[in-house]
Amino acid sequence: MTATAALLAFTLAAAILTITPGLDTALVLRTAAVEGGRRAFMAGLGICAGCLVWGAIAALGLGSLLAVSTLAYDVLRLCAAVYLFYLGAKLLWRTLPGRRVATGASDAPAAVAPTSASAAGWFARGCLTNALNPKVGVFYITFLPQFIPAGVDVLRFSLLLAGIHALLGVLWFALLVAATRPLARWLSRPAVMRGLDRMTGAVFIAFGIRLALEKR
Repeated sequence: MTATAALLAFTLAAAILTITPGLDTALVLRTAAVEGGRRAFMAGLGICAGCLVWGAIAALGLGSLLAVSTLAYDVLRLCAAVYLFYLGAKLLWRTLPGRRVATGASDAPAAVAPTSASAAGWFARGCLTNALNPKVGVFYITFLPQFIPAGVDVLRFSLLLAGIHALLGVLWFALLVAATRPLARWLSRPAVMRGLDRMTGAVFIAFGIRLALEKR
């Protein structure tokens, strides 16, 4: 396989994986609907940064530790599970009776939660969501090598593939954020925001529990 063929094949495979619904999509959609487009896009950038972190780790060969060490995998897996459970519980806590979900007039198109993290905080949250997920690491360790042709610099080509994956993620998340803008007024309603928080919080907790109970 030539380098060009490898890049095209990886881009197609990565694009399919990117648009497949999952935890990342849920995080960006919920953030766009409740927190606003800027914070949602920063969360998406953080998620893509997490992919780059794993891509660099896999390219340097350090990620192979997860493939051979059950202890390293389990430690990272439990940390990710606790983090996801924390995010989910925090979202559900916001929906309890008596707690305010948003500020501003009820018809304001961009009303957001007052105690939410800053844009930088959402970037860090998105990055941690991927960087703490050992399944993403194992994915990079097993997936990237299949698209590295003979005769290329493995480190540089691996980083290039990770960069392509991250770029596709940025484009996808930008599309998701843009898709929520026409619905901003409706999504800003307190009842809708509570429903989104409950649904996303439940998804996070479910992913966290699944990750905690997962066995290799």
